[in-house]
Amino acid sequence: MALTLYRARFSTNVERVALALALKGLEVESVWISYDDRSLVERVSGQPLVPVLDYDGEILTESMDIVRELDRRHPEPWLYPDDPSGILHFVDWFNGTWKGPPNQIEAELGKPEPDRALIGELERSMLDSLDRFENMLERGPYLFGSQLTAADLCAFPFLKFATLHDPTDDELFHLILRDRQRDGVARPGLEAWIDRMDALPRA
Repeated sequence: MALTLYRARFSTNVERVALALALKGLEVESVWISYDDRSLVERVSGQPLVPVLDYDGEILTESMDIVRELDRRHPEPWLYPDDPSGILHFVDWFNGTWKGPPNQIEAELGKPEPDRALIGELERSMLDSLDRFENMLERGPYLFGSQLTAADLCAFPFLKFATLHDPTDDELFHLILRDRQRDGVARPGLEAWIDRMDALPRA
């Protein structure tokens, strides 16, 4: 079995897959690309986004689709329970709803005259979500209780910016995640979860 992961530095979506690969104990060769030249990924997968996983010649795309396929092929330790509906609903919500406000802020900041009132509303939405995660973590050390699941891998690379940031990472989207998730309110459950997840190995 030969695995090749096409990745870019600081990519949140790549980190999801890197965490899953390490949890499964899978060896992988990494091919690093730069954001200003995506031609290699486009040649391999027909689209420009990372991560792309070459699994014995089968090309897999979309980070959480890759995580689920890895869990199907390598079920120990499991990341999706026998009834995965709750996890799948969370992943859909996170990718489709939670990501909305930071993406909208990024788009708004790219305009000649950003709508500051709209940005303020979007910032409040992001902070409200942090409280939602804090409440989820009252049930246990992970988002769905005592077991680390795909939900944690889905959310961590984005929520980690509430407490962590590499100063050499100047991606605008990541700066938005950092600056709009820090309001001075103590969220001990979330902070402990970020530390717990950050201590996990990556491929």
